[in-house]
Amino acid sequence: MNIPMRLWDLQQPLRSLYTLCVEPVCRDYGVTRTELDILLFLDGNPDHDTAAEIADQRCLAKSHVSTSIQSLERNGYLTRLAGRADRRLIHLRLSEKAARVVRAGKDARDVFLGIITAGLDEEERARLHAYIEKMEENIFSYLAVSGR
Repeated sequence: MNIPMRLWDLQQPLRSLYTLCVEPVCRDYGVTRTELDILLFLDGNPDHDTAAEIADQRCLAKSHVSTSIQSLERNGYLTRLAGRADRRLIHLRLSEKAARVVRAGKDARDVFLGIITAGLDEEERARLHAYIEKMEENIFSYLAVSGR
C-alpha cells in the first residue's frame, strides 16, 4: 500500500495542537479537556446521549466519561434524564449554562481546523472530509467485526 505512515506520525502533533487551541476554553470555564469533548460531542450528536455511547464513539475509558459527567452535572452543564422505555438508561442533556462553553469550544475547534487546513481550497477540504469519513467508517467497521 502506498499511503505514507505519516498519518500515524501526526497523531501526537495533532493532539498537541488541539490541546493548545482548546486550553484557554477549558481554563476560562473550569472544565477538563475530556469534559469539553463530552459537551461538544453531545452538542453535535444529540441522538447519542448516553455515557456508553460517548465512551464508545469517542474511544474514551468509561471511568473517565463517568467522572467527567459527574463533574459536568455538579457544575450545572448537564442534566440526566431516565429513559422512557427503560428507566435504567440515563440520557444526558446540555443545560442552558453549557451553551457558552459549547460556543467557545466550537470556536476553538474552528481555529484548530483552520490551522490544519490552511492553504486548502473548498474542493480539497471537501475531498479531505470525505476521505476522513471513509477511513473512520473503515476503522469502526473493522473494530466491530473484530469484537473491539
